[in-house]
Amino acid sequence: MKISHQKLTDAVSRIFAAGGCDPATSTCIAENLVDSNLCGHDSHGVIRVAQYMSYVRKQTVNLSGQIEIVYETPSVAVVDGQLGFGQVIGRQAMDLLADKATETGLAMVSIRNSSHIGRIGAWVEQLAKRDLISLHFMNTTGLGMLAMPFGGTDRRLSLCVVAAGVPLPGRDPVLLDFATTMTAEGKLRVARNKEVPVPEGHIVDRDGNPSTDANDFYDGGAILPMAAHKGHGLTMIADLLAGALSGGGCTHPDETLMVNTMTSIAINPGPMTDRDHYAAEVIRYCDWVTGSPAKNPDQPVQLPGQMEFNNRRQRKNEGVEVDDMTWKQICKTAESVGVTTDELNALVAND
Repeated sequence: MKISHQKLTDAVSRIFAAGGCDPATSTCIAENLVDSNLCGHDSHGVIRVAQYMSYVRKQTVNLSGQIEIVYETPSVAVVDGQLGFGQVIGRQAMDLLADKATETGLAMVSIRNSSHIGRIGAWVEQLAKRDLISLHFMNTTGLGMLAMPFGGTDRRLSLCVVAAGVPLPGRDPVLLDFATTMTAEGKLRVARNKEVPVPEGHIVDRDGNPSTDANDFYDGGAILPMAAHKGHGLTMIADLLAGALSGGGCTHPDETLMVNTMTSIAINPGPMTDRDHYAAEVIRYCDWVTGSPAKNPDQPVQLPGQMEFNNRRQRKNEGVEVDDMTWKQICKTAESVGVTTDELNALVAND
């Protein structure tokens, strides 16, 4: 079913409000999840509603969690998310980082003890709107230990993310956002819900055999690192920079909570460059790369992130596609907090 993004946001916000979140938190979570769907990353979109509300039921997320500054200088901060919703913690931390980088030229904020922090590209975009270059490293401290080391035989690596962004004058930013494994776990959720196969080479079953069935992963299998030893190494670097530097911890086997840590660096290019020359150079370079004659005329060369921005524009016009299984899960979750399926369907109904 296709749902307008505004109505889907209202419906998701209603669920979190019924679950005990205040209006600002409910709206923040809903906007972030639906925007992930708009960008084409359904793995980090409304499919997460049931997961997040399970944290509420288990009391493993702090409904009113805000960032608490643990250490601070004019250009550096370590913040504790107090197990608040990652959408709230991420937004607050990026506001702090943007203020510091704008003032000092180069700044870093490291987050510990955040609940699931969502699509990291959202934080790249938030900083790009402040005309800041950024680089991000995110880990999951252990409950997300779902990947197999290169050459290993069991789960020992968490699902880590590396993201970066460069603003372009008058255009969408260059935005790179990727899991350091062959796939993000959320994409396996989508495949399972849609009952479609996983691409070859992404996962193995519990016995280490290659598989294209997402159910094999959830039955004790593992995700493989991207690019073999290179992804293995990049995962470890991301885990170290996020977990150790924040004080939240790197991956360890005894973690029982979903905890994300993230280290983000922001650069204000203004003070260190001739602004006009810098702007002209980034545009020249991007145009040079995308000007390569396309092998397929219907698929021109794109900048990193361009697909997401195109998806967002298209889905804002056409609506967000939500598969039947995901909608059933959302309705079941809503019912658990007193929001009836009829009410939910009314919220998303076409005019």
